[in-house]
Amino acid sequence: MTENRADEGLMPYASLEANTRGRRYTEPGPGYRGEYERDRDRIVHCTAFRRLVYKTQVFVNHEGDLYRTRLTHSLEVAQIGRSVSRRLRLNEPLAEAICLAHDLGHTPFGHAGQEALNGCMRDYGGFEHNFQSLRVVDELEERYAEFPGLNLTYECREGILKHCSARNAALLGDLGQRFIERKQPSLEAQIANVADEIAYNNHDVDDGLRAGLVTIDELLTVPLCARHHAVVIKKYPDISERRLTHEMIRRMINELVTDLIVSTQARLDAAKPRTADDIREASGPMVGFSDERAAEHQALKRFLMEHVYRHFRVLRMTRKASRIVRDLFAAYFEDVRLLPDEHSKAALAGAARDGESGKARAVADYIAGMTDRFAIVEHGRLFDPRLPVS
Repeated sequence: MTENRADEGLMPYASLEANTRGRRYTEPGPGYRGEYERDRDRIVHCTAFRRLVYKTQVFVNHEGDLYRTRLTHSLEVAQIGRSVSRRLRLNEPLAEAICLAHDLGHTPFGHAGQEALNGCMRDYGGFEHNFQSLRVVDELEERYAEFPGLNLTYECREGILKHCSARNAALLGDLGQRFIERKQPSLEAQIANVADEIAYNNHDVDDGLRAGLVTIDELLTVPLCARHHAVVIKKYPDISERRLTHEMIRRMINELVTDLIVSTQARLDAAKPRTADDIREASGPMVGFSDERAAEHQALKRFLMEHVYRHFRVLRMTRKASRIVRDLFAAYFEDVRLLPDEHSKAALAGAARDGESGKARAVADYIAGMTDRFAIVEHGRLFDPRLPVS
């Protein structure tokens, strides 16, 4: 086994592999990789990661081949997370692993599916997609002979759990303690969180334009968009709309990422943390934009909420998506024999262990693992008498 030099060149307050809290199940070292590189590789090779290619970002999978999916979104988040971590001399493989895994527990149909499944689970512990992502990597992936899940490091699991209710945090022991004590996650986890926002906001602009939900003229009411539109038009007055869109968005992302790096470094210089524990004990996140860029980014989020996510075409689809999820849950919960054998057995075992809540959780696990198109097909099999049952 080669010498592990994963921590070379990193800041002392980065998540150093020398200080990792380790894995739930003891394993031999990874040899020619670092521990966080092993985490990243396990995530990329797992079943839940592959399913993201057919899970919605905003537009349902069958609506077009060029819209973002959860997979392309996760790759874009990871690219931003890596760039920021490298420039700040933090642990790049850890940030990348968290970025790639952050949506593994997302339901089909994006936030509409999550809200519908949470409603179905209201009396049985609720449904949180961050908590579900942790369930995926801790329990639901079946790949290794000696342990359930992917057996990721504590630091990667902590970063995946971006949000968590107090009720669920109490179930997680050390991993949930920071939510109870209101401590901060690692810098790498904080970077993954902001990289997620940068990616989905800016790329939803692209998808919204492509789908005809918004126009360039409407975007000019958003200061961040208007400023970069003016720069591009001045330099390229005859540019096509497709290229104009790309030139605007790449400049917007670059400005936000640059501001994020500079502003975060300034906070770190002022706080002078000496260890990763100093980061955790801080009164608030260290990673973030300047006040000016934060305000502009929030303005972009408000615009997208009003003009894209609440557009009547999107709302029509989300209404249908919510109904699909609710119908599937009701049917499976009423009769677990409708589930495939392994999931039916899991539901019965959950019921024997935890009653109705255990059965409901097994049903939610099955639905959350579905892709958009599988959920649509499965709904037809259960409720359309004209379609075959398998």
